Amino acid sequence: MSPVDYAVFALYLCGVMGIGVYHYRRNRNAEDYYVGGRSIKAHHVGLSIVATDVGGGFSIGLGGLGFTMGLAGSWLLFSGLVGAWLSAVFIIPRIKRLDRKHGMFTYPDFLRFRYGERVALLAAIISAIGYMGFTGAQVLAGAKLASVTVITRAPFGLSPLQFSLYVIALVTILYTAIGGLKAVIYTDTVQWIILLAGLILVTIPVVLWGELGGIASLRENLPPEFFSLGNIAPVTFINWMFTIVPIWLIGMTLYQRMFACRNEQEARRAWFIAGIFEYPVMAFMGVFLGMCARVMFPEVESEMGLPLLITHTLPVIVTGIVVASYFSAIMSTADSCLMAASGNVVNDIIVRRLRHPLADKTMMQLSQTATLVIGLLAIIIASSFEKVLEAILFAYSFMVSGLFVPTLGAYFWKGATAAGAFWGMIAGGTATLLLQLGVAGLPPPLAGLGLEPSVYGIGVSAVVFVTVSIFTRPQVGGQPKDITTHV
Repeated sequence: MSPVDYAVFALYLCGVMGIGVYHYRRNRNAEDYYVGGRSIKAHHVGLSIVATDVGGGFSIGLGGLGFTMGLAGSWLLFSGLVGAWLSAVFIIPRIKRLDRKHGMFTYPDFLRFRYGERVALLAAIISAIGYMGFTGAQVLAGAKLASVTVITRAPFGLSPLQFSLYVIALVTILYTAIGGLKAVIYTDTVQWIILLAGLILVTIPVVLWGELGGIASLRENLPPEFFSLGNIAPVTFINWMFTIVPIWLIGMTLYQRMFACRNEQEARRAWFIAGIFEYPVMAFMGVFLGMCARVMFPEVESEMGLPLLITHTLPVIVTGIVVASYFSAIMSTADSCLMAASGNVVNDIIVRRLRHPLADKTMMQLSQTATLVIGLLAIIIASSFEKVLEAILFAYSFMVSGLFVPTLGAYFWKGATAAGAFWGMIAGGTATLLLQLGVAGLPPPLAGLGLEPSVYGIGVSAVVFVTVSIFTRPQVGGQPKDITTHV
Protein backbone atom coordinates (compact mmCIF):
# COMPACT_ATOMS: atom_id res chain seq x y z
CA MET A 1 0.00 0.00 0.00
CA SER A 2 1.14 3.53 -0.81
CA PRO A 3 1.14 6.49 1.63
CA VAL A 4 -2.06 7.69 -0.03
CA ASP A 5 -3.74 4.35 0.69
CA TYR A 6 -2.66 4.56 4.31
CA ALA A 7 -4.13 8.06 4.51
CA VAL A 8 -7.45 6.86 3.08
CA PHE A 9 -7.55 4.02 5.59
CA ALA A 10 -6.69 6.33 8.51
CA LEU A 11 -9.43 8.78 7.50
CA TYR A 12 -11.89 5.93 7.46
CA LEU A 13 -11.01 4.85 11.00
CA CYS A 14 -11.30 8.46 12.19
CA GLY A 15 -14.73 8.71 10.57
CA VAL A 16 -15.96 5.58 12.33
CA MET A 17 -14.74 6.89 15.68
CA GLY A 18 -16.47 10.19 14.94
CA ILE A 19 -19.83 8.44 14.50
CA GLY A 20 -19.32 6.73 17.83
CA VAL A 21 -18.60 10.04 19.59
CA TYR A 22 -21.60 11.72 17.93
CA HIS A 23 -24.03 9.10 19.21
CA TYR A 24 -22.34 9.01 22.61
CA ARG A 25 -23.47 12.60 23.05
CA ARG A 26 -27.01 11.82 21.89
CA ASN A 27 -27.67 8.67 23.94
CA ARG A 28 -29.84 9.57 26.90
CA ASN A 29 -30.68 6.21 28.47
CA ALA A 30 -30.38 2.42 28.17
CA GLU A 31 -33.17 2.31 25.58
CA ASP A 32 -31.14 4.56 23.29
CA TYR A 33 -27.96 2.58 23.95
CA TYR A 34 -29.32 -0.94 23.43
CA VAL A 35 -32.31 -0.63 21.05
CA GLY A 36 -31.72 2.70 19.32
CA GLY A 37 -34.76 4.40 20.86
CA ARG A 38 -37.04 1.93 18.97
CA SER A 39 -37.23 4.32 16.03
CA ILE A 40 -34.77 3.15 13.36
CA LYS A 41 -35.98 2.74 9.77
CA ALA A 42 -36.11 -0.53 7.86
CA HIS A 43 -33.35 0.16 5.34
CA HIS A 44 -30.86 1.05 8.08
CA VAL A 45 -31.78 -2.03 10.08
CA GLY A 46 -31.73 -4.30 7.01
CA LEU A 47 -28.28 -3.20 5.92
CA SER A 48 -27.08 -3.46 9.50
CA ILE A 49 -28.36 -7.04 9.71
CA VAL A 50 -26.59 -8.17 6.56
CA ALA A 51 -23.44 -6.28 7.55
CA THR A 52 -23.54 -8.02 10.91
CA ASP A 53 -24.45 -11.47 9.62
CA VAL A 54 -22.10 -11.56 6.64
CA GLY A 55 -19.48 -9.10 7.82
CA GLY A 56 -15.78 -9.44 7.25
CA GLY A 57 -15.55 -12.85 8.86
CA PHE A 58 -17.89 -14.43 6.35
CA SER A 59 -16.39 -12.24 3.60
CA ILE A 60 -12.93 -13.64 4.27
CA GLY A 61 -14.43 -17.08 4.94
CA LEU A 62 -16.41 -16.99 1.68
CA GLY A 63 -13.25 -16.08 -0.16
CA GLY A 64 -11.67 -19.16 1.38
CA LEU A 65 -14.59 -21.32 0.23
CA GLY A 66 -14.38 -19.94 -3.29
CA PHE A 67 -10.66 -20.69 -3.21
CA THR A 68 -11.24 -24.34 -2.27
CA MET A 69 -14.57 -25.30 -3.89
CA GLY A 70 -15.70 -22.56 -6.28
CA LEU A 71 -19.25 -21.27 -6.77
CA ALA A 72 -20.78 -24.01 -4.61
CA GLY A 73 -19.37 -22.20 -1.57
CA SER A 74 -22.19 -19.67 -2.04
CA TRP A 75 -24.62 -22.19 -0.50
CA LEU A 76 -23.25 -21.13 2.88
CA LEU A 77 -25.18 -17.85 2.65
CA PHE A 78 -28.26 -19.46 1.10
CA SER A 79 -28.89 -20.61 4.64
CA GLY A 80 -28.92 -16.92 5.64
CA LEU A 81 -31.65 -16.16 3.08
CA VAL A 82 -33.76 -19.05 4.36
CA GLY A 83 -33.30 -18.03 7.98
CA ALA A 84 -34.06 -14.37 7.36
CA TRP A 85 -37.28 -14.98 5.46
CA LEU A 86 -38.57 -17.65 7.85
CA SER A 87 -37.94 -15.27 10.72
CA ALA A 88 -39.73 -12.42 8.93
CA VAL A 89 -42.83 -14.56 8.32
CA PHE A 90 -43.13 -16.53 11.57
CA ILE A 91 -41.13 -14.81 14.33
CA ILE A 92 -41.32 -11.05 13.86
CA PRO A 93 -45.15 -10.78 14.07
CA ARG A 94 -45.09 -12.57 17.44
CA ILE A 95 -42.11 -10.80 18.97
CA LYS A 96 -43.17 -7.30 17.91
CA ARG A 97 -46.57 -7.72 19.57
CA LEU A 98 -44.84 -8.68 22.79
CA ASP A 99 -42.39 -5.82 22.42
CA ARG A 100 -45.21 -3.29 22.12
CA LYS A 101 -46.65 -4.49 25.43
CA HIS A 102 -43.49 -5.09 27.47
CA GLY A 103 -40.72 -2.94 25.99
CA MET A 104 -38.09 -5.69 25.69
CA PHE A 105 -34.34 -5.06 25.33
CA THR A 106 -32.78 -8.48 24.73
CA TYR A 107 -33.41 -12.01 23.51
CA PRO A 108 -33.41 -13.38 27.10
CA ASP A 109 -36.15 -10.84 27.91
CA PHE A 110 -38.40 -12.90 25.63
CA LEU A 111 -37.39 -16.16 27.29
CA ARG A 112 -37.95 -14.56 30.69
CA PHE A 113 -41.52 -13.76 29.67
CA ARG A 114 -42.13 -17.29 28.42
CA TYR A 115 -40.13 -19.44 30.85
CA GLY A 116 -39.07 -17.33 33.81
CA GLU A 117 -35.88 -15.96 35.35
CA ARG A 118 -33.75 -19.11 35.59
CA VAL A 119 -34.06 -19.95 31.89
CA ALA A 120 -33.41 -16.34 30.89
CA LEU A 121 -30.23 -16.24 32.97
CA LEU A 122 -28.90 -19.46 31.43
CA ALA A 123 -29.70 -18.21 27.92
CA ALA A 124 -27.92 -14.94 28.65
CA ILE A 125 -24.78 -16.80 29.74
CA ILE A 126 -24.79 -19.04 26.65
CA SER A 127 -25.48 -16.11 24.34
CA ALA A 128 -22.78 -13.91 25.91
CA ILE A 129 -20.15 -16.65 25.61
CA GLY A 130 -21.16 -17.39 22.01
CA TYR A 131 -21.01 -13.75 20.97
CA MET A 132 -17.64 -13.29 22.61
CA GLY A 133 -16.42 -16.11 20.38
CA PHE A 134 -18.06 -14.57 17.34
CA THR A 135 -16.49 -11.20 18.11
CA GLY A 136 -13.13 -12.93 18.35
CA ALA A 137 -13.69 -14.43 14.88
CA GLN A 138 -14.28 -11.00 13.40
CA VAL A 139 -11.19 -9.58 15.07
CA LEU A 140 -9.19 -12.47 13.63
CA ALA A 141 -10.59 -11.71 10.16
CA GLY A 142 -9.50 -8.09 10.51
CA ALA A 143 -6.07 -9.12 11.69
CA LYS A 144 -5.60 -11.46 8.72
CA LEU A 145 -6.52 -8.70 6.31
CA ALA A 146 -4.40 -6.06 8.05
CA SER A 147 -1.33 -8.27 8.34
CA VAL A 148 -0.96 -8.49 4.56
CA THR A 149 -2.28 -5.06 3.60
CA VAL A 150 -1.77 -2.37 6.24
CA ILE A 151 0.50 -3.71 9.00
CA THR A 152 3.22 -5.77 7.33
CA ARG A 153 5.76 -4.89 10.04
CA ALA A 154 5.04 -4.85 13.75
CA PRO A 155 6.76 -3.34 16.82
CA PHE A 156 7.35 -4.81 20.30
CA GLY A 157 8.48 -8.16 18.94
CA LEU A 158 4.95 -9.04 17.78
CA SER A 159 4.08 -10.66 14.49
CA PRO A 160 2.08 -8.54 12.00
CA LEU A 161 -0.95 -10.79 12.67
CA GLN A 162 -0.75 -10.29 16.45
CA PHE A 163 -0.25 -6.54 16.25
CA SER A 164 -3.06 -6.20 13.69
CA LEU A 165 -5.37 -8.12 15.99
CA TYR A 166 -4.77 -5.66 18.84
CA VAL A 167 -5.21 -2.56 16.66
CA ILE A 168 -8.47 -3.72 15.05
CA ALA A 169 -9.87 -4.79 18.40
CA LEU A 170 -9.00 -1.47 20.05
CA VAL A 171 -10.76 0.69 17.46
CA THR A 172 -13.85 -1.53 17.32
CA ILE A 173 -14.19 -1.79 21.09
CA LEU A 174 -13.82 1.95 21.64
CA TYR A 175 -16.42 3.21 19.17
CA THR A 176 -18.89 0.47 20.13
CA ALA A 177 -18.51 1.11 23.84
CA ILE A 178 -19.10 4.83 23.58
CA GLY A 179 -21.79 4.93 20.88
CA GLY A 180 -24.21 2.05 21.54
CA LEU A 181 -26.61 0.50 19.02
CA LYS A 182 -27.27 3.71 17.08
CA ALA A 183 -23.56 4.07 16.38
CA VAL A 184 -23.46 0.40 15.40
CA ILE A 185 -26.43 0.53 13.00
CA TYR A 186 -25.54 3.80 11.31
CA THR A 187 -21.89 2.84 10.87
CA ASP A 188 -23.08 -0.54 9.56
CA THR A 189 -25.14 1.23 6.87
CA VAL A 190 -22.19 3.32 5.73
CA GLN A 191 -19.78 0.42 5.98
CA TRP A 192 -21.94 -1.96 3.97
CA ILE A 193 -22.42 0.59 1.18
CA ILE A 194 -18.64 1.08 1.07
CA LEU A 195 -18.04 -2.67 0.92
CA LEU A 196 -20.66 -3.29 -1.77
CA ALA A 197 -19.44 -0.40 -3.93
CA GLY A 198 -15.81 -1.40 -3.44
CA LEU A 199 -16.48 -4.97 -4.58
CA ILE A 200 -18.88 -4.32 -7.47
CA LEU A 201 -17.43 -1.13 -8.94
CA VAL A 202 -13.74 -1.63 -8.29
CA THR A 203 -12.44 -5.01 -7.14
CA ILE A 204 -14.27 -7.37 -9.51
CA PRO A 205 -13.68 -5.33 -12.70
CA VAL A 206 -10.00 -4.65 -11.92
CA VAL A 207 -9.23 -8.25 -10.98
CA LEU A 208 -11.30 -10.03 -13.62
CA TRP A 209 -10.48 -7.94 -16.67
CA GLY A 210 -7.40 -6.03 -15.58
CA GLU A 211 -5.44 -8.93 -14.08
CA LEU A 212 -6.94 -12.18 -15.34
CA GLY A 213 -8.14 -11.22 -18.81
CA GLY A 214 -11.80 -12.16 -18.40
CA ILE A 215 -14.01 -15.14 -17.59
CA ALA A 216 -12.37 -17.31 -20.24
CA SER A 217 -9.03 -17.08 -18.45
CA LEU A 218 -10.68 -17.97 -15.18
CA ARG A 219 -12.23 -21.09 -16.75
CA GLU A 220 -8.89 -22.15 -18.20
CA ASN A 221 -7.11 -22.00 -14.85
CA LEU A 222 -9.68 -23.59 -12.54
CA PRO A 223 -11.15 -27.10 -12.42
CA PRO A 224 -14.54 -27.40 -14.20
CA GLU A 225 -16.32 -28.33 -10.95
CA PHE A 226 -15.49 -24.86 -9.55
CA PHE A 227 -18.20 -23.47 -11.85
CA SER A 228 -20.89 -25.89 -10.68
CA LEU A 229 -23.29 -25.23 -7.81
CA GLY A 230 -23.41 -28.99 -7.34
CA ASN A 231 -19.78 -29.16 -6.20
CA ILE A 232 -20.76 -29.69 -2.59
CA ALA A 233 -21.29 -32.78 -0.48
CA PRO A 234 -24.88 -33.11 0.82
CA VAL A 235 -23.59 -33.43 4.37
CA THR A 236 -21.80 -30.07 4.08
CA PHE A 237 -25.03 -28.39 2.96
CA ILE A 238 -26.91 -30.01 5.86
CA ASN A 239 -24.27 -28.87 8.34
CA TRP A 240 -24.47 -25.28 7.12
CA MET A 241 -28.26 -25.24 7.30
CA PHE A 242 -28.31 -26.69 10.83
CA THR A 243 -25.65 -24.26 11.99
CA ILE A 244 -26.83 -20.99 10.44
CA VAL A 245 -30.62 -21.06 9.91
CA PRO A 246 -31.36 -21.47 13.66
CA ILE A 247 -29.27 -18.39 14.52
CA TRP A 248 -32.10 -16.28 13.08
CA LEU A 249 -34.29 -17.52 15.90
CA ILE A 250 -31.82 -17.08 18.76
CA GLY A 251 -29.45 -14.29 17.68
CA MET A 252 -29.22 -11.52 20.28
CA THR A 253 -28.04 -9.07 17.57
CA LEU A 254 -31.23 -9.81 15.64
CA TYR A 255 -33.56 -9.34 18.59
CA GLN A 256 -31.97 -5.97 19.34
CA ARG A 257 -32.75 -4.92 15.79
CA MET A 258 -36.31 -6.23 15.97
CA PHE A 259 -36.81 -4.07 19.04
CA ALA A 260 -35.09 -1.11 17.33
CA CYS A 261 -37.64 -1.11 14.48
CA ARG A 262 -40.64 1.15 14.83
CA ASN A 263 -43.24 -1.51 14.08
CA GLU A 264 -43.81 -5.00 12.68
CA GLN A 265 -43.98 -3.83 9.06
CA GLU A 266 -40.63 -2.05 9.27
CA ALA A 267 -39.03 -5.08 10.92
CA ARG A 268 -40.28 -7.54 8.30
CA ARG A 269 -39.14 -5.25 5.50
CA ALA A 270 -35.69 -5.05 7.10
CA TRP A 271 -35.41 -8.85 7.27
CA PHE A 272 -36.41 -9.28 3.61
CA ILE A 273 -33.77 -6.70 2.61
CA ALA A 274 -31.15 -8.54 4.62
CA GLY A 275 -31.98 -11.93 3.09
CA ILE A 276 -31.72 -10.75 -0.50
CA PHE A 277 -28.39 -9.03 0.11
CA GLU A 278 -27.00 -12.18 1.70
CA TYR A 279 -28.03 -14.43 -1.16
CA PRO A 280 -27.37 -14.03 -4.00
CA VAL A 281 -25.54 -10.67 -3.77
CA MET A 282 -22.81 -11.21 -1.20
CA ALA A 283 -22.69 -14.99 -1.54
CA PHE A 284 -21.59 -14.98 -5.17
CA MET A 285 -19.30 -11.96 -4.92
CA GLY A 286 -17.39 -13.52 -2.03
CA VAL A 287 -16.78 -16.93 -3.62
CA PHE A 288 -16.06 -15.41 -7.03
CA LEU A 289 -13.25 -13.28 -5.63
CA GLY A 290 -11.94 -16.37 -3.84
CA MET A 291 -11.82 -18.16 -7.20
CA CYS A 292 -9.86 -15.26 -8.69
CA ALA A 293 -7.46 -15.40 -5.75
CA ARG A 294 -6.88 -19.12 -6.39
CA VAL A 295 -5.74 -18.38 -9.92
CA MET A 296 -3.39 -15.59 -8.84
CA PHE A 297 -2.05 -17.08 -5.58
CA PRO A 298 -2.55 -20.86 -5.80
CA GLU A 299 0.02 -21.74 -3.12
CA VAL A 300 -1.21 -19.61 -0.20
CA GLU A 301 -3.52 -20.59 2.67
CA SER A 302 -7.10 -20.37 1.39
CA GLU A 303 -8.30 -17.51 3.61
CA MET A 304 -5.21 -15.40 2.84
CA GLY A 305 -5.85 -15.45 -0.92
CA LEU A 306 -8.44 -12.67 -0.88
CA PRO A 307 -6.37 -10.20 1.19
CA LEU A 308 -3.37 -10.83 -1.06
CA LEU A 309 -5.50 -10.29 -4.15
CA ILE A 310 -6.61 -6.90 -2.85
CA THR A 311 -3.07 -5.84 -1.94
CA HIS A 312 -1.33 -6.92 -5.13
CA THR A 313 -3.82 -6.05 -7.86
CA LEU A 314 -5.53 -2.76 -7.10
CA PRO A 315 -4.11 0.67 -7.98
CA VAL A 316 -3.17 3.45 -5.56
CA ILE A 317 -6.08 5.02 -3.63
CA VAL A 318 -8.37 2.20 -4.81
CA THR A 319 -6.46 -0.22 -2.58
CA GLY A 320 -7.07 2.01 0.44
CA ILE A 321 -10.78 2.26 -0.34
CA VAL A 322 -11.27 -1.47 -0.84
CA VAL A 323 -9.21 -2.39 2.22
CA ALA A 324 -11.31 0.10 4.19
CA SER A 325 -14.44 -1.57 2.80
CA TYR A 326 -13.38 -4.97 4.09
CA PHE A 327 -12.50 -3.52 7.46
CA SER A 328 -15.96 -1.95 7.35
CA ALA A 329 -17.56 -5.37 7.08
CA ILE A 330 -15.35 -6.83 9.79
CA MET A 331 -16.00 -4.03 12.25
CA SER A 332 -19.73 -3.94 11.49
CA THR A 333 -20.02 -7.53 12.69
CA ALA A 334 -17.65 -7.21 15.62
CA ASP A 335 -19.45 -4.13 16.97
CA SER A 336 -22.85 -5.82 16.83
CA CYS A 337 -21.55 -8.90 18.60
CA LEU A 338 -19.99 -6.75 21.30
CA MET A 339 -23.32 -4.98 21.78
CA ALA A 340 -25.11 -8.32 22.01
CA ALA A 341 -22.74 -9.77 24.59
CA SER A 342 -22.79 -6.52 26.58
CA GLY A 343 -26.59 -6.50 26.61
CA ASN A 344 -26.67 -10.07 27.87
CA VAL A 345 -24.19 -9.41 30.65
CA VAL A 346 -25.58 -6.06 31.83
CA ASN A 347 -29.33 -6.35 31.28
CA ASP A 348 -29.83 -10.08 31.79
CA ILE A 349 -27.16 -11.01 34.33
CA ILE A 350 -25.97 -8.02 36.39
CA VAL A 351 -29.04 -5.77 36.56
CA ARG A 352 -31.43 -8.66 37.12
CA ARG A 353 -29.40 -9.70 40.15
CA LEU A 354 -29.70 -6.25 41.75
CA ARG A 355 -32.57 -5.39 44.08
CA HIS A 356 -33.07 -1.85 42.85
CA PRO A 357 -33.06 -0.19 39.37
CA LEU A 358 -30.01 1.75 38.23
CA ALA A 359 -30.03 5.38 37.17
CA ASP A 360 -29.72 5.92 33.40
CA LYS A 361 -26.21 7.37 33.70
CA THR A 362 -25.03 4.49 35.88
CA MET A 363 -26.58 1.98 33.48
CA MET A 364 -24.78 3.60 30.54
CA GLN A 365 -21.43 3.55 32.34
CA LEU A 366 -21.91 -0.07 33.34
CA SER A 367 -22.76 -0.98 29.75
CA GLN A 368 -19.67 0.75 28.39
CA THR A 369 -17.44 -0.95 30.94
CA ALA A 370 -18.93 -4.35 30.13
CA THR A 371 -18.33 -3.76 26.41
CA LEU A 372 -14.67 -2.96 27.06
CA VAL A 373 -14.15 -6.07 29.21
CA ILE A 374 -15.93 -8.37 26.75
CA GLY A 375 -13.86 -6.94 23.93
CA LEU A 376 -10.65 -7.78 25.76
CA LEU A 377 -11.88 -11.35 26.31
CA ALA A 378 -12.70 -11.57 22.60
CA ILE A 379 -9.06 -10.78 21.80
CA ILE A 380 -7.99 -13.78 23.87
CA ILE A 381 -10.50 -15.98 22.04
CA ALA A 382 -9.33 -14.70 18.65
CA SER A 383 -5.75 -15.67 19.38
CA SER A 384 -6.74 -19.32 19.89
CA PHE A 385 -8.03 -19.89 16.34
CA GLU A 386 -6.21 -20.02 13.00
CA LYS A 387 -9.16 -20.01 10.59
CA VAL A 388 -11.90 -17.38 10.63
CA LEU A 389 -14.68 -19.62 9.35
CA GLU A 390 -13.76 -22.28 11.89
CA ALA A 391 -14.09 -19.76 14.73
CA ILE A 392 -17.42 -18.44 13.43
CA LEU A 393 -19.00 -21.86 13.07
CA PHE A 394 -17.67 -22.92 16.48
CA ALA A 395 -19.38 -19.95 18.16
CA TYR A 396 -22.57 -20.46 16.15
CA SER A 397 -22.68 -24.16 17.00
CA PHE A 398 -22.34 -23.55 20.72
CA MET A 399 -25.26 -21.10 20.79
CA VAL A 400 -27.53 -22.93 18.37
CA SER A 401 -27.29 -26.35 19.99
CA GLY A 402 -28.34 -25.07 23.39
CA LEU A 403 -30.84 -22.35 22.54
CA PHE A 404 -32.60 -23.28 19.30
CA VAL A 405 -35.01 -26.03 20.39
CA PRO A 406 -36.25 -24.34 23.63
CA THR A 407 -36.76 -21.07 21.73
CA LEU A 408 -38.67 -22.84 18.97
CA GLY A 409 -40.82 -24.44 21.64
CA ALA A 410 -41.42 -21.05 23.28
CA TYR A 411 -42.99 -19.77 20.08
CA PHE A 412 -44.88 -22.79 18.83
CA TRP A 413 -45.50 -25.42 21.55
CA LYS A 414 -48.09 -24.83 24.24
CA GLY A 415 -46.74 -27.68 26.36
CA ALA A 416 -43.19 -26.27 26.63
CA THR A 417 -42.11 -25.77 30.26
CA ALA A 418 -39.38 -23.84 32.03
CA ALA A 419 -37.79 -27.05 33.32
CA GLY A 420 -37.76 -28.54 29.84
CA ALA A 421 -36.17 -25.40 28.40
CA PHE A 422 -33.52 -25.20 31.14
CA TRP A 423 -32.35 -28.80 30.87
CA GLY A 424 -32.68 -28.80 27.07
CA MET A 425 -30.29 -25.83 26.92
CA ILE A 426 -27.77 -27.49 29.22
CA ALA A 427 -27.95 -30.85 27.44
CA GLY A 428 -27.66 -29.46 23.91
CA GLY A 429 -24.88 -26.99 24.66
CA THR A 430 -22.89 -29.49 26.70
CA ALA A 431 -23.16 -32.24 24.10
CA THR A 432 -21.92 -29.96 21.33
CA LEU A 433 -19.09 -28.55 23.41
CA LEU A 434 -17.85 -32.01 24.41
CA LEU A 435 -17.86 -33.14 20.80
CA GLN A 436 -16.17 -29.97 19.53
CA LEU A 437 -13.41 -30.16 22.11
CA GLY A 438 -12.86 -33.87 21.52
CA VAL A 439 -13.71 -34.81 25.11
CA ALA A 440 -16.46 -37.13 23.89
CA GLY A 441 -16.77 -39.12 20.71
CA LEU A 442 -19.50 -40.63 18.57
CA PRO A 443 -20.09 -44.32 17.89
CA PRO A 444 -18.68 -45.43 14.50
CA PRO A 445 -22.02 -45.40 12.61
CA LEU A 446 -22.68 -41.77 13.59
CA ALA A 447 -19.08 -40.61 13.30
CA GLY A 448 -19.01 -41.80 9.71
CA LEU A 449 -21.89 -39.53 8.69
CA GLY A 450 -19.74 -36.39 8.81
CA LEU A 451 -22.34 -34.25 10.56
CA GLU A 452 -21.26 -31.29 12.69
CA PRO A 453 -21.46 -31.58 16.50
CA SER A 454 -24.24 -28.98 16.55
CA VAL A 455 -26.56 -31.37 14.70
CA TYR A 456 -26.19 -33.94 17.47
CA GLY A 457 -26.40 -31.20 20.10
CA ILE A 458 -29.73 -30.03 18.67
CA GLY A 459 -30.96 -33.62 18.69
CA VAL A 460 -29.97 -34.13 22.34
CA SER A 461 -31.53 -30.81 23.28
CA ALA A 462 -34.79 -31.76 21.56
CA VAL A 463 -35.04 -35.12 23.32
CA VAL A 464 -34.36 -33.65 26.75
CA PHE A 465 -36.58 -30.60 26.18
CA VAL A 466 -39.60 -32.62 25.06
CA THR A 467 -39.17 -35.35 27.68
CA VAL A 468 -38.78 -33.00 30.64
CA SER A 469 -41.62 -30.76 29.41
CA ILE A 470 -43.98 -33.71 29.21
CA PHE A 471 -43.22 -34.71 32.79
CA THR A 472 -43.33 -31.21 34.32
CA ARG A 473 -46.28 -28.92 34.68
CA PRO A 474 -46.35 -25.67 32.66
CA GLN A 475 -45.88 -22.44 34.61
CA VAL A 476 -49.12 -20.84 35.74
CA GLY A 477 -50.01 -17.47 37.21
CA GLY A 478 -48.64 -14.04 36.49
CA GLN A 479 -48.16 -13.18 32.83
CA PRO A 480 -49.64 -15.44 30.17
CA LYS A 481 -47.01 -17.94 29.12
CA ASP A 482 -48.57 -19.37 25.97
CA ILE A 483 -47.61 -16.77 23.39
CA THR A 484 -49.17 -18.81 20.60
CA THR A 485 -52.56 -17.67 21.90
CA HIS A 486 -51.78 -14.47 23.78
CA VAL A 487 -50.05 -12.48 21.04
